[in-house]
Amino acid sequence: MRLVAALAAGLAVALLVPGRSWVPRPGVRDGTPGRSGVLRRVRAGPGLVVLVALVAGALVATVDGRHLVLCLIVLGALCAAALLVRRARVARAAERRQALVVEVCEALVGELRAGQPLVASLEHCVEVWPDLAPVVAASRLGADVPLALRRLADLPGAAGLREVAAAWQVSQASGAGLAAALAQVAGTARERQSTRHLVRGELASAQATARLVAVLPVASLAMSAGIGGDPWHFLLATPVGLGCLALGVGFAVVGLLWIDRIAAGVLRG
Repeated sequence: MRLVAALAAGLAVALLVPGRSWVPRPGVRDGTPGRSGVLRRVRAGPGLVVLVALVAGALVATVDGRHLVLCLIVLGALCAAALLVRRARVARAAERRQALVVEVCEALVGELRAGQPLVASLEHCVEVWPDLAPVVAASRLGADVPLALRRLADLPGAAGLREVAAAWQVSQASGAGLAAALAQVAGTARERQSTRHLVRGELASAQATARLVAVLPVASLAMSAGIGGDPWHFLLATPVGLGCLALGVGFAVVGLLWIDRIAAGVLRG
């Protein structure tokens, strides 16, 4: 059982590690974009699949009967909790990037209206958001800055940079002032951010209710045990109880994942 517990803990820790990251492509060195692009996505899926297979094999080899069912239920609950934690981390990171996009737009407008050169303005914006370093490098080298912005916009929450890239491209093609176009982009991004905060506040109550409903059965079991009942023996020691436990945990997990998916879809839209 100790081996199973250790493997289950390892799986939970692995699932808590973000499964996707953004690293420079082979053509990038010191923030300078090469011909192959600025960023690429890296997935950590195969390692998790191997780890899940190892855990499943260890469970089958070391545990049988009722204990095997209990371990599988606990393992499924841990996986679901880790998935929810990862989604929350990704959502928080995307929210921070959305705020940084607005700050960068406003800072760039201020720098340009103050008469600063374009490259110097971008360098000052790197102090606000260091991930803009490839864009600054592209500007220094005379490369395609809108393309660098669009590639950086692939980061979760940085989609607003596509509008900045479009404004930059229109300004280059027409000769119009970039500051005026970026001011409109910044205003639109600020309004969108305010709307998103309002929607997130409205969704918070529904998500809190879903989490409360998922925890209520545990409180009911504790109350039943407190008044002299023995619900834990039924759930953990009888086949029918194990089936009810698995079904209840499954419904709770599906409900939490469903409400989380709905909230993510609303905020993304």
